[in-house]
Amino acid sequence: MESRLRVQGHPIQPMLVTFPFGLFVSAAIFDLADVVGGPAFLGEVGYWTAVAALVAAGLTAVAGMVDLWDVRAGRTRRTAVTFNLVNAAMAALFLLTCLMRAHAPQRGATGVELATEVLALAVGAVGVWLGARLMRQFDRGRAEPSGFEALRGVTGSTAEIVRPPV
Repeated sequence: MESRLRVQGHPIQPMLVTFPFGLFVSAAIFDLADVVGGPAFLGEVGYWTAVAALVAAGLTAVAGMVDLWDVRAGRTRRTAVTFNLVNAAMAALFLLTCLMRAHAPQRGATGVELATEVLALAVGAVGVWLGARLMRQFDRGRAEPSGFEALRGVTGSTAEIVRPPV
């Protein structure tokens, strides 16, 4: 399977997925520091980091849906759909905590909200595992140069949106 959205021949969605997951982890760390007695502003930072992660998750979901159009029915499609649903579930749990905190004066997390975020990260870990499985399925037999050798011969536009051959 070839991705429609690519940068220098590499699919964009696997690159994008690292941003929301990393931001969700950071938000949980800030909230943990706030819950265990750190300065109150850490809860505010955790809240806004989770909001940024939700925006990134939305963009990643769009790229994932574009790629999903070209996946043929079968095991790989089921894995791709499950991957997208798991990531949506993680984002939904963080959205729930953000909505609960939206009208609080300090927007700091409570113990229950932190537990919900930890649960969301556990769900996200399943998504990471599924994403790695998808990459192995899509890239079988594809050998690419690494390091500076990969940059040789790069000319013109490096980003492209194409329809993969059927």
